[in-house]
Amino acid sequence: MTLLTRPEGSEPSDFNLSRRGLAGLAAGTVFTGYAVAALAQDAQPIVTDEVGLTTGMTTYPAQDGFDLPAYVARPEGEGPFPVVIVVSEIFGLHAYIMDVARRLAKAGYAAVAPAFFVRAEDPAPLADMQRIRAIVEQAGYEQVMGDIAATLEWASGQLWANSDRVGITGFCWGGKVVWQAAARFPVIDAGVAWYGRLAPSASATPEQAAAGAPWPIDLADDLTGVVIGNYGSADQGIPNDTVAAMQTALEAAGATESGIKLYDGAPHGFHADYRPGYRAAEAADGWARLLALFETKLKS
Repeated sequence: MTLLTRPEGSEPSDFNLSRRGLAGLAAGTVFTGYAVAALAQDAQPIVTDEVGLTTGMTTYPAQDGFDLPAYVARPEGEGPFPVVIVVSEIFGLHAYIMDVARRLAKAGYAAVAPAFFVRAEDPAPLADMQRIRAIVEQAGYEQVMGDIAATLEWASGQLWANSDRVGITGFCWGGKVVWQAAARFPVIDAGVAWYGRLAPSASATPEQAAAGAPWPIDLADDLTGVVIGNYGSADQGIPNDTVAAMQTALEAAGATESGIKLYDGAPHGFHADYRPGYRAAEAADGWARLLALFETKLKS
């Protein structure tokens, strides 16, 4: 088991990767366990039942023609229900992300969690972090935004989905994607980012900084919906000064409803109840913030 203390950003580069993960998903054999590389030996993750829900895997065409797999959880009934896109960590679509989708469905939302990485390989069953990072680096900004656009388009054609009320939430790698997507798609009314990188590290080369662009700190002026962040002061990969700088950028942009809560002493990944860094109190508070924002912006 690898103890992860840093988020891994998405930086496109060329790798010759296996197609086994894609083939497995195409055949319907979706990995349903917890991400192997981050699972704590003593983990007791939250498991949300499916009572009153409709859940399952689907596929829909991405902008590049790829059949994008996604896990969908929604309340039973005709709806229409507000839509929430769930963006994974670097480990992709696995049991934790599916459970987050079910938690949202229990709260009255139609949650859709795309599998962003499986064009290359499914990272969820893997223990080799170098290989996982290579997979993640294949999912560049334009591909990820294209997949979100495809998810929005697909949802707009579902009778149970209220595509006029859209939220997004994401974790680690997905936290950064939340800021990016909220700046790109005006249809997104609200977003909740969990400890996604906000700016390039101080040691980043110009090439590395450019590869990770656009950075959330440069997108504050472009947000049309409200985005809040749940971050930890003990996150070794997201310095507190970048959190403060992001808060300053939001205030300068007049994004008065957006902002970040910095949880004192919380490490990276504190919401992930299957990982060693899980902190129950901070996770519960952050989830309450998410529900309050979505209730206000997606249901009113």
